[in-house]
Amino acid sequence: MADNTLWVGALTAGTAVVASWVTSRGTARAARIQAETAAAGQLTDRIRAARRIAYVDVIEQAQRMGDLYWKVTDTQDDPDADNRLSTLKDLRISLRDAYAMLRHRVWVVDLEGPQEVAAAAERLRRATSDNYRALEAMISGDADAGRRFNESYAPFWQAVLVFVSTAREALRDTAATTSIGQ
Repeated sequence: MADNTLWVGALTAGTAVVASWVTSRGTARAARIQAETAAAGQLTDRIRAARRIAYVDVIEQAQRMGDLYWKVTDTQDDPDADNRLSTLKDLRISLRDAYAMLRHRVWVVDLEGPQEVAAAAERLRRATSDNYRALEAMISGDADAGRRFNESYAPFWQAVLVFVSTAREALRDTAATTSIGQ
């Protein structure tokens, strides 16, 4: 009987060791999967936050440029030709600085992606060209330049709205990816 007890004890101990090993492997695998899922979710959250900041920066800069465009429009009504010309030249300098900042922010969006948002940002950047050319013509004395300047505001603003819509959709897609991945 002692021999059977030894065999039963050895079998029980062996079974316990194997069960422990299997359990520890399963627990380790579950922990690894959980850690990978959490890391992927955090990465997606960081990407989304970086994109959101880049998109907001472009929108804010476009708004600053829009404000300067309104000042140009208001300046057109100044009856004092010398004051009007001086103000337009000052606004041209401000618009150059604002454009440089917009260009930089568009490049950041191009880095952050996705491609459709980068393309919308680039279209927004290019939508400033007609305004600037019309402003240059106003400063040069072109009588029709004021009308062209005013007409170029709507396409610029439409490009801003398209960018906002495209960026919003991209952020929603990123958020959906995050919730699906977890």
